Amino acid sequence: MGQYKRLSNQHGGGVLTGKSVNIGGSFERTEATGYGLVYIAQLATRDKHHDDLKDKICAVSGSGNVAQYTCRKLLEFGAKVVTVSDSNGVLYFKDGMNLEDWKVIVQAKQVDRQRLSQIADKMIGAEYVKDRSPWTLTDLKIDYAFPCATQNEIDKDSLRQMIDNGLKGIFEGANLPTQLSAQELLQKQHPDIIYIPGKAANAGGVGVSGFEMVQNAQKMPWKREAVDEKLKELMEGIYSRLVDSQSLESGSLNDSANQVAFKRVVDAMEDLGW
Repeated sequence: MGQYKRLSNQHGGGVLTGKSVNIGGSFERTEATGYGLVYIAQLATRDKHHDDLKDKICAVSGSGNVAQYTCRKLLEFGAKVVTVSDSNGVLYFKDGMNLEDWKVIVQAKQVDRQRLSQIADKMIGAEYVKDRSPWTLTDLKIDYAFPCATQNEIDKDSLRQMIDNGLKGIFEGANLPTQLSAQELLQKQHPDIIYIPGKAANAGGVGVSGFEMVQNAQKMPWKREAVDEKLKELMEGIYSRLVDSQSLESGSLNDSANQVAFKRVVDAMEDLGW
């Protein structure tokens, strides 16, 4: 932002988002992708399974921004978070992560720039497993998976293993973390397992960037509570559109997300006279 001002001699007016709150950024932009992911997961589990995330065993991959705040909101909702990971291995919490564990992870990643292997001994009950991901821990039994690390991290074999161990849903925080072959397995053989792709599930981040632009245009900051309420409304709207667009043939939320996204692009092009 400072470089933009130096080069353009302008403050920005919403051109750049993700700014510090001190210079026109929005509250909850940092947390938005992870929080929004959990909000839509809660909506889906209540709708499809008539239950919520409280006491459910949840595995999270990654340990960056999205993973951190996915864990934080899951803890707030009473879920049992059993994993985070980085490119070298996975940190496993047999009895579930607690808030103090979460703070240690955030300190390591946001401040000290440490690997998870360096902090395992700082948390009671944490076990570090080298060269594995949450999806390759053969004995891990989970209700819901939250892949928040990287593209193509869940393959067909690891998905089969998770299904055998009781998987009920996948909510994507990363972009394209579930390989196509694994998506096909879900759709063709396990339509009862909830699957919401990243194009819908991780929209909270860019959504709050949009809110930041609105605040800049209004020249009026919103309180954190107002941003959070609008984020919840955004994810509710996305989920409602997915459900409303589900086809009678497959009933897939993944297909629905593709259809909704494509139709919005087409409608915008028509409105612009293309």
